[in-house]
Amino acid sequence: MTGADLQELLVRKWGKSYDVQLRRSQGKVFVQVMWKYLEQASFPMNEAEYLAHLETVANYLNGMGGAAQFQEYIQKTSDRPRLGKAVSIALDLGARGSEWIV
Repeated sequence: MTGADLQELLVRKWGKSYDVQLRRSQGKVFVQVMWKYLEQASFPMNEAEYLAHLETVANYLNGMGGAAQFQEYIQKTSDRPRLGKAVSIALDLGARGSEWIV
C-alpha cells in the first residue's frame, strides 16, 4: 500500500481525504481516521504535506504487517469519522506487536 492507495481508499469509502494517525495505547497499536480532511479550508496541511504524511503512515502499516487489516476494516465498517470522533482501528500484530510498542 502506498500513500496514494491510502487516500484512494478513504475517498472511495467516505468521499473525503481524511487525516490518518497511528497511536499506541494500552499495549496496542491503533490507526485512527480523524475527522479533519484535506478538502477542508482549515486543514493544517497542504496537499503535498498530506500526501507525504500518508506515505509515511502507509510505510508503517506495511512494515507492521497491518495494511491488509486496515484495508479490510475500512471496506467493511459502517462507522464514519465525525467531529470529535475518529474511527479507531486496533491492529492485531501478533507476536510482532511488541516490536512497535516503545
